Amino acid sequence: MNNKQRISSLNDARQIDMVDYLSKMGHSPSKIRNFDYWYLSPLRDEKTPSFKINRKLNCWYDHGIGKGGNLIDFAILYHNCTIGEFLQGVDGNFFFHQPLHLASKNSGQNVENKIEILSEKTLCSLPLERYLTHRRIPVTIAKEYCKEVSYKLNDKEYYGIGFKNDAGGYELRNQYYKASSSPKDIKTFDNGAKEAMVFEGFFDFLSFVSIQENIHPVAANYVVLNSISFFEKARPFMEQHEQIKLYLDRDKTGQNYSHYALSLSSRYQDESHLYKNYKDLNDWVMNIGKVQKKGLKP
Repeated sequence: MNNKQRISSLNDARQIDMVDYLSKMGHSPSKIRNFDYWYLSPLRDEKTPSFKINRKLNCWYDHGIGKGGNLIDFAILYHNCTIGEFLQGVDGNFFFHQPLHLASKNSGQNVENKIEILSEKTLCSLPLERYLTHRRIPVTIAKEYCKEVSYKLNDKEYYGIGFKNDAGGYELRNQYYKASSSPKDIKTFDNGAKEAMVFEGFFDFLSFVSIQENIHPVAANYVVLNSISFFEKARPFMEQHEQIKLYLDRDKTGQNYSHYALSLSSRYQDESHLYKNYKDLNDWVMNIGKVQKKGLKP
């Protein structure tokens, strides 16, 4: 896309009606006052609507995070993408479909049960490899633990990085979507070790494995929760070990579970201090060497 086309695409994108855009992705206003449409924020969880679109100005503002702007500003936050990726996605209609993890939360429907796995193969897609590189995950390591999975949702076919759990379901990721197929479960790796390393998501696990390859590897078993809600389910496996090291997210929920685990047994250790100014281990790995982010508390 040359500069002239890019400017034209940006102007066209800014003209898209934001109320219609959110409607296509399953978000309905909780109240309407004159030109102001109020929503439960699509950018985070909340119980009281604090996200506003002024339809006359076609601009938004989220009072909970103190940010606002036009549709493009919203889209790059909502889809966690760059402006260039957004413009490419608009051309391919990617950004007129709700990210799967948000669709599940907002529609009240079980997206997991609607996903049909079509096939799996060795990772070879260049877009997926670029996405792994963006997340600072070596492709060779990803190929060892993940597959390239084709799946169907609402009669449309997609593909992504698939991380298979102990029950045979998949965590599915690509540049645009985050989803899971049924059955959702934990993933354990039993290497006969006396120590267990515990991660919330598989990108954190892959980051850890990548780090270990560059230093002296330790003999350990691994647990990937795939959802913090599976912590209790994972306890029987975790508590077979003499030491249990937790690499959970640095958000409130992750830290609450870490504190809970420490109260259960002295075998649990909270290792999240390693990335205390970042949201999780992968976020730390992605930002090593960069200026420390502002606004994140240890």
